[in-house]
Amino acid sequence: MKFIKNIYQKKLKFFLISLIFLTFGVTLIVFLQYRHVLEKSDTLVSIGQNKANISIGKAHQTATRNGRKEWSLDAASADYMVKNNQAVFKDLSLTFYLKDETMVYVTANQGILKTDSNDMEIYGNVVVKNKDYKLRCENLYYKHDKRIIFSKVPVNITGNSFELVADSMSLNLNNNKALFEGKVKGTFSEQFTL
Repeated sequence: MKFIKNIYQKKLKFFLISLIFLTFGVTLIVFLQYRHVLEKSDTLVSIGQNKANISIGKAHQTATRNGRKEWSLDAASADYMVKNNQAVFKDLSLTFYLKDETMVYVTANQGILKTDSNDMEIYGNVVVKNKDYKLRCENLYYKHDKRIIFSKVPVNITGNSFELVADSMSLNLNNNKALFEGKVKGTFSEQFTL
């Protein structure tokens, strides 16, 4: 009987040791596969890269005021710097929502969002468009408290029946009115109406 008990204990020991090694092996394989997937992921979160506290890929942010969406931003990547209260976005696409339910779309190479005020600086191949016009410039600013987009550098605006160039401009998103300043030149076709 003691002989059978020893065989049973040895088999149980062997089974338990095998189970431990099998569990360890499976855990190791899962860990290595998970790590491999994270290294190739576009949405990898890393800390301490490019002087940023946090760097992420494929960012999305929305700003609302009084329950109403004011703008939403999508970007290929974002670097957040806590000390500067800012996030730097690359390859950004921005949508402003107006009161009349129309939208203004902005694309650019980069943008800086001041996280304490929601003010932005957008630069590099900036294109602003809605259903009626397209504006191009190299640098654009957004003041969140006043909901104003403005440029201090020359802008080129085109529409179906006009082309306009100005040294600077501002667009009030509350009333959808634009102001052009400096040397303003324009070409209008016969179909243009005010």
